[in-house]
Amino acid sequence: MPTLGVDLVEDILALKKERNAVILAHNYQVKEIQELADFVGDSLGLSYQAAQTDADVIAFCGVHFMAETAKIVNPNKKVILPDLDAGCSLSESCPPDKLEAYLKEHADKDYYVMAYINCSAGVKALSDVIVTSGNALKIVEKAPKDRNILFVPDQNLGAWVMEKTGRKMDLWRGNCYVHVEFTRQSIERIRAEWPDAPLIAHPECTAAVRMLADEVCSTEKMITYCKEHPAKAFVIVTESGMLHRLRRE
Repeated sequence: MPTLGVDLVEDILALKKERNAVILAHNYQVKEIQELADFVGDSLGLSYQAAQTDADVIAFCGVHFMAETAKIVNPNKKVILPDLDAGCSLSESCPPDKLEAYLKEHADKDYYVMAYINCSAGVKALSDVIVTSGNALKIVEKAPKDRNILFVPDQNLGAWVMEKTGRKMDLWRGNCYVHVEFTRQSIERIRAEWPDAPLIAHPECTAAVRMLADEVCSTEKMITYCKEHPAKAFVIVTESGMLHRLRRE
């Protein structure tokens, strides 16, 4: 039982039943929220899981763009965001109006806009294709060869995709404040403390951090990597909420 208090948990579950709701919690949520949720995962995967239920209401414990994604995937369900102030620095780094103005200013580039799913619905509407950190490499390789690519909003993920595919792209200057807080120095310190632990980093991290990682992959692939690897300890370079799901699974 989550440590939210018995009365609060009972109230939430009663309201969930009354509204015929499904509770989704992103990997980065705290332990107590994850344990209360029906499903825990990444934003797109959760949206598809909700679509398989007969729930009328989706309570998405995440940020704005995640709730928007859930609504896109589940147009006939009501989507509720419990905290209306829950924003995302990465999504907010690429406002739709600024992207639209940029595309008009650089119309001569005839950009093929590739958007990482961690962006607003407005940015998605301006894009040619939406990618995840798990499928970005494959989609870039299928992109039109005669078009210039503009990758939004995460410059670090975009740079990683360029490194892996060799496809030149112009990168929007956005990032996730959590992932850019990891530095080469901090990684070297924890490496010294845990020399035998594989280090797994999210591609939203900077190049200096990615270069020191044993594996760079999406959050879902982190789960698979840890399950299949014989090591008993891992260093996970992403949001700390991910640790609870890893320990549980």
